[in-house]
Amino acid sequence: MNAMELDRSACYRALRTRDSRFDGRFFTGVHTTGIYCRPICPARCPKLENISFYPSAAAAQAAGFRPCLRCRPECSPELGAWRGTSRTVSRALALISEGALDGAGASVDALALRLGIGERQLRRLFEQHLGASPIAVAQTRRVLLAKQLIHETRMRMVDVAFAAGFGSLRRFNDTFQRIYRRAPRDTSSLEPSRKASDG
Repeated sequence: MNAMELDRSACYRALRTRDSRFDGRFFTGVHTTGIYCRPICPARCPKLENISFYPSAAAAQAAGFRPCLRCRPECSPELGAWRGTSRTVSRALALISEGALDGAGASVDALALRLGIGERQLRRLFEQHLGASPIAVAQTRRVLLAKQLIHETRMRMVDVAFAAGFGSLRRFNDTFQRIYRRAPRDTSSLEPSRKASDG
């Protein structure tokens, strides 16, 4: 299911029934809360007119939504984003997960060169299949990996920042403040119940 194939009716049915088969295959952005969720989120199902569906967490985040702290998008099956993608995008995602866009010298142009295609073509493929740019995908991967490390380990925040691919602790803190509107150490708490519903 890529960016061009999201069927609102099918996605909404999966969302209403919390169908685990769709976990990782799409994400739901709730306009009334500014949060994006997995199909299996335990929150009350929003009204169809209040939501948009996205083929990847990066697309939802690029649209201005922040990750739900209840269903934790960072725990979505990795395979979800790979279904329906071209072989080139799959290879690019593998390289991004290995840190190809992390660090000072990293660039989309260098990633495209490694894949044997042009930068514009790579960006077009990402928009077509994932609804987001390679940079947005890399940033979302960093943020969600960091959140997972915060939830599941006792690592110091500086170690989490570097393990997730952030170049500095300051950038790590700034990114979390912008996306979650709170410090990284505070993202383990749940969203208030009113924010997990459609209002």
